[in-house]
Amino acid sequence: MSPASVFSSRIRFAILSAFVFSFVIGLMPFLSSAQNSSHHHDHSSMSMPMDDHPDPAMQAKLLADKKESEFNHHLAGILVVLAGLFILSGEKLKNRWPAVKYAWPLCFLLSGIFVFIFSDTELWPFGPKNWWIGVTGNLEVLQHKTFAVILLGLGIIEILRAKGTLKAPWSAWVFPVFALAGSVLLLFHAHDAGMHGPDAMNTMEHIQMQHFSYAALGVGIAITKGVADTETSWGRLSRYVWPSLMIILGFVLARYTE
Repeated sequence: MSPASVFSSRIRFAILSAFVFSFVIGLMPFLSSAQNSSHHHDHSSMSMPMDDHPDPAMQAKLLADKKESEFNHHLAGILVVLAGLFILSGEKLKNRWPAVKYAWPLCFLLSGIFVFIFSDTELWPFGPKNWWIGVTGNLEVLQHKTFAVILLGLGIIEILRAKGTLKAPWSAWVFPVFALAGSVLLLFHAHDAGMHGPDAMNTMEHIQMQHFSYAALGVGIAITKGVADTETSWGRLSRYVWPSLMIILGFVLARYTE
């Protein structure tokens, strides 16, 4: 077998492995959703995260935080699905509407702006905490803002690439590198939402499994996006694979629960 054939086979194996692994792991929350739903119904009188707090104000705060976190994940998921759809349809639409090439980077930009401003409403101007204390004193808040910066960076870089302003070869690797970094960070994501009530351990396990699925899909997206920017036959195939994985990631995010 020639070196070129060996290289092509390795690329094919990497693409297929990334897709299958990401697809299977990414859908794990769907496969376990029925079990989790049954579990929460069976323990509806004792599994709410605020049940061990008799203070009504604390109960209201925990419920508001839960709803806020779920909404943030759902909105991000919708934007990721839209981005994937815009990527898949961009080649067909850009001849009629040239500006559509900016649509998917704008989805990342909007998501980054939203997460940066609204992910932690205990910070000013929505809450009493100033940003310095909030970000430096809470790992979860710091990670949220880091994710926001990653999204903003990706959106800006890809808008500049679509515009033709940024043509440097390294710019093509910003998305894969940032996607991989964000995926690794998700594996260590701090989350205090489930650390209350008698069912805290099951809730935290459920949250961690969902974040693990996001990380797995993110790794698959990073690999296939990197291959998509190469001038090979597998690069052309990957141009359909990585936005498909993004759509799956968006749907999983849109089903996030705590």
